[in-house]
Amino acid sequence: MILPGDPGYDERRTGFYGGFDRRPTVIVEAANSKDVSRVVTLAGEKGSELAVRSGGHSTAGHSTTEGILLDLRRMDAVEIDPGTGIAWAESGITAGDYTTAAAAHDLATGFGDTASVGVGGITLAGGIGYLVRKHGLTIDSLLAAEIVTADGEVLHVDGQSHPDLFWAIRGGGGNFGVATRLQFRLHPVNRVIGGMMALPATPEVIAGFVAEADAAPDGLSTIANVMVAPPLPFFPEVLHGELIVLATMAWTGNEEEGERVISRIRSLAPPLLDMIDSIPYPQLFPPEQAGFHPIVAGHTMFVPSIDVAAAETIVEYLIGSDAPMRVAQVRVLGGAMARVPAEATAFAHRTSPVMANVAAFAEGPDDLASRQAWVADFAAALHPAAGAYTGFMGDEGPDRVRAAFPGATWDRLRAVKRRYDPDNLFRLNQNIPPG
Repeated sequence: MILPGDPGYDERRTGFYGGFDRRPTVIVEAANSKDVSRVVTLAGEKGSELAVRSGGHSTAGHSTTEGILLDLRRMDAVEIDPGTGIAWAESGITAGDYTTAAAAHDLATGFGDTASVGVGGITLAGGIGYLVRKHGLTIDSLLAAEIVTADGEVLHVDGQSHPDLFWAIRGGGGNFGVATRLQFRLHPVNRVIGGMMALPATPEVIAGFVAEADAAPDGLSTIANVMVAPPLPFFPEVLHGELIVLATMAWTGNEEEGERVISRIRSLAPPLLDMIDSIPYPQLFPPEQAGFHPIVAGHTMFVPSIDVAAAETIVEYLIGSDAPMRVAQVRVLGGAMARVPAEATAFAHRTSPVMANVAAFAEGPDDLASRQAWVADFAAALHPAAGAYTGFMGDEGPDRVRAAFPGATWDRLRAVKRRYDPDNLFRLNQNIPPG
């Protein structure tokens, strides 16, 4: 337990994103599910607000609180069984550490695109990353979980044991309990054809990139960031401040076929930067800057496509902003993710072809409101009233949470919430109130 005034308190109360200056009454660094059960029970008995932190990457500030902060980051063990192709991981391990451990056996589970993200948080949200078209969402590789519910009980959940809860945690977030251990399917992944490529950010190139990524075989997953080139060492100085498409690509499969597929994207325009190569899969996760706590205004949505007209809107808004960092990120989905029925998990946006995220960094709390207004205008101009992915949502209100769970998914989630957390102890999340 770490209390205010203890050494390391200020460092430990801080999540990845800046702009949240909250002082927990106590920070508990749990070592196992028994610790977690005791903390959950205490929070329920005392009526204390409870924040659960896996990696601390909540853009909504849910990774910290003025109440009890339950920090899972010491729970970082992983057991890889290459014979069965199955792994058990504690939910505090980072995506980068899990990926490195699995890669030692030429295996992988698809998470996101950031090494320091906690496996627990990204899994419960759904998990959209470098293997989404080849192997689906992270939850599509989730086989079982150990969950501490609001009454402090430790449950094993899978397709046969508590199947309603197992359905809900696959996309419904941390609404239903604290995931302490997760069992994943591992996929054969050794080297990938991947890395970064920068292209000029014309509307034709942006729309062409999306079209080629959509038409590509499932082996290719892409993340395209339309952004102003930052002054980083690997960018030629002539590009600093110029609008570019900075794409990260990952091809899993036959290398010759992968080269042919990526060459179609390369032919859209002469690349400004080309770092695509045959690399070990973990190298796709870039190193991160210590002490970096950006204050971000953002909006995430699913859109039907990015055509030339939409690309023109992207270019117009990015050129018109003076934010030190602003970006429109486009992720082409489909493939294995889309082949899972929408009702199979709580993640219901299976057939959405594209996810778009727009964001701007603020220079401080006083600058945030104007950046949020720009983001809202940008998102509405790009595609009004679209759905949402909870893994990238900020504190945006109940209507946006409702948009993340369309149709019958919402009612089913509320019924599960009523059964396992009727008093809404787990409310520091994209909250689903009990039915």
